[in-house]
Amino acid sequence: MKVGVFDSGFGGLTVLRALMEQIPAADYVYLGDTARLPYGAKSRATVARYAVSSARFLVEQGAEFLVIACNTASALALDAIRDAVPVPVLGVVETGANAAKANSATRDVLVMATAATVESHAYAAACAERGLRALEKACPLLVPLVEEGWIEHPVTAEVLRIYLSELAEQAQAGGLQADTLVLGCTHYPLLRAQIERMVPGALPGSASGSLRVIDSAEVTAEQVRQKLGPGNGGRSPGTTRFFATDSVRKFQALGSRFLERTITGVELVDLGG
Repeated sequence: MKVGVFDSGFGGLTVLRALMEQIPAADYVYLGDTARLPYGAKSRATVARYAVSSARFLVEQGAEFLVIACNTASALALDAIRDAVPVPVLGVVETGANAAKANSATRDVLVMATAATVESHAYAAACAERGLRALEKACPLLVPLVEEGWIEHPVTAEVLRIYLSELAEQAQAGGLQADTLVLGCTHYPLLRAQIERMVPGALPGSASGSLRVIDSAEVTAEQVRQKLGPGNGGRSPGTTRFFATDSVRKFQALGSRFLERTITGVELVDLGG
């Protein structure tokens, strides 16, 4: 099985990392549409056009299953992508909502995401379809901090404390009894350890272990593995190819941080405007 993974940039590499760990025998092709990011500042029509062209490119490379490892594209363009390509497509918003449903006893869920994803209310809608109430919180400072490499930096810790405190206040004001926190951006898995350490103090009433943190990369890989079934374990490891639509050097340097292994041989591709 060849799996295509698409993101507007680098965050989707956390999903690829989880996929490679859970399904090592698959072949992977990753596309980072770095020339046209950020998708969050674009209209729905533009995001759909970019995402569809990227999905078609991955299918042309032989992908038999697509993972849309971009929350904005998953929120705004998933139906358009599914209409445009002849292979199964899974988006990170639906995988996060599926995991929230499986883990929440109270049916109340908190979501940390980018401003664009929150403005789309994609997680709230996906959770509502599954009988959950979701409170979404925009955390715009986290992506640049992660890309700067400030994972354990005191500034990042303070920003996280503020966001989590604000989220706790909003949840209390809304009468939510949340027991699940979804990390609704593929950059955020790099901050998961910090968030899990902070949750009991930042969210009063959440004893250690009582609020489950849903890692969007991890649960997406789990759900892809379930969909592909047991017939993909014949050999290990599979191959991996990387494509970027801008600066190969930057992709290799920054992408290696997200993948947690050295990336080489990135191929430059022009998908147009």
